[in-house]
Amino acid sequence: MQRREFLGVAAGALALAGCEAPPPPIEGGFTGIDVTRGHAMRDGSLKSAEPATVKRTRVVIAGGGVAGLAAARALRLAGVDDFALLELEDTAGGNARGGVVNGIACPLGAHYLPVPGDDAREVQDLLEELGLRRRVAGRWEYDEVTLCHSPQERLFLHGEWQDGLLPMHGVNDATLAQYRKFAQRIDALQHAAHFAIPTLKVAITPELLALDAISFQSWLDSEGFSDAQLRWYLDYCCRDDYGAGIGQVSAWAGIHYFASRHGFHAPGDPTGSVNDSSPERDGILTWPEGNGWLTKQLARPLGERLRTGSVVTRIAQVRDGVEVDAWDAASKSMVRWQAEHCIVALPVFIAARVVENPPEVLKNAAAHVRYAPWLVANIHLRGPLADRPGAAPSWDNVIYGTRGLGYVDARHQALDPTPRGTVLSWYRPLGPSGYDADDGRKLLLERPWTGWRDDLLAELSVPHPDLPSLVSRVEITRYGHAMSIPRPGLLAQIGPQRSAPDAGHRGSVVAGRLSFAHADWSGYSIFEEAFTRGHVAGTEAAAAA
Repeated sequence: MQRREFLGVAAGALALAGCEAPPPPIEGGFTGIDVTRGHAMRDGSLKSAEPATVKRTRVVIAGGGVAGLAAARALRLAGVDDFALLELEDTAGGNARGGVVNGIACPLGAHYLPVPGDDAREVQDLLEELGLRRRVAGRWEYDEVTLCHSPQERLFLHGEWQDGLLPMHGVNDATLAQYRKFAQRIDALQHAAHFAIPTLKVAITPELLALDAISFQSWLDSEGFSDAQLRWYLDYCCRDDYGAGIGQVSAWAGIHYFASRHGFHAPGDPTGSVNDSSPERDGILTWPEGNGWLTKQLARPLGERLRTGSVVTRIAQVRDGVEVDAWDAASKSMVRWQAEHCIVALPVFIAARVVENPPEVLKNAAAHVRYAPWLVANIHLRGPLADRPGAAPSWDNVIYGTRGLGYVDARHQALDPTPRGTVLSWYRPLGPSGYDADDGRKLLLERPWTGWRDDLLAELSVPHPDLPSLVSRVEITRYGHAMSIPRPGLLAQIGPQRSAPDAGHRGSVVAGRLSFAHADWSGYSIFEEAFTRGHVAGTEAAAAA
């Protein structure tokens, strides 16, 4: 017996004898969000503090998410450098921030950006500025390193992996017929109405309002789409983009998911299939830290104009401009900012609390917008996972029939393909699809991190039985109000708000010296919506200031 064979047999014998050392305990906890700061603002405990310092600037931006960062960029591009951006957390980026777990970059929230269409010219310009988009031989090309590498997505179904997320393994002819019928309806609706991202560029027509008035589930019922596999896929898509299922989002939102971007291509459709690996869906731009890469680029030029750890408690219009009070977490004192204009890049429910004498447009929006709680868990693995039969490991890996949305692999974009340890980012919406949103938020805040750890280990062990033995650390980020849900009727309530119309397009929502810029004003939370609204508000504020 050779030495190598002997060592292998000996190791196997020890394992069988129960002498194999158990894996080290899994470390972890909550990270990424300072819940105490947010709740201090909600509870009003900071409002009584008198300002210890008064500062003056030309424009104050309240909120450092994607919309606030876009507004700051627009001001800089317009030549306005005298501004301050106030952000509650210790880093800017909102739901699009990144982190690091055991030395590996990973997303804390949003993790990709679809290649933008021509309606999203502001986002196209940003990508060109960052060197991710350039014209070659008369055509626009995107940075190949940043485009999601193939394979892009797979689904674990009936004990094995399949390419793409639309269930195909083991489905019958009746299911395939429903896929084709749904594709035909989406194609017809794309031609009948203008679905576009961002919604700021779209006229709110009676056709869109009719779809907005009913739930997506009701529309599917009326159209005869009853297939369980199709409904699971559509519910997954809605939970992924909106944080709530087909019974809670409007038919407009459910259709918009497909009609505003890549459509829906049934298997066998000559234009391509959602399950084809070449070409896959519309291109996706992604980074190990997700959209945190983008928000870092937006924050980098701001320097001291970015004031993190600033809890905005009051925004008031006064005779000569605006006053913005913000609790500075570092000095533990209140700072009063006096400015000519304020861009309120806050979620509408927060804006309605901190704006004195809120205008009717803001009160109306806050009364109608509801939010989905979310949880993002970053899971560090010591080594590579064993895999089940079927499709190869992908960037996005989804398990059929689970409450979670699956996981993305932080090392998928690495140019070195050597199997090794990585970080998996697992997403779990807690909005009204199995939970009431308030119940989900309460669970999010009260449940210990170990409970979420056990949930994700159980779910991910279905395709990866070896995963629990490889996990060394789990870091969990909680979002109590992660994204607004496009419920039936929401488009009718907040869609028609317009100011500074330009060729039929809407400008930002303005009330006096306040401009409101946040994805909430679109009714759902994606990068393109937040960025465009922030850019428009910043451009208008620069012209007015």
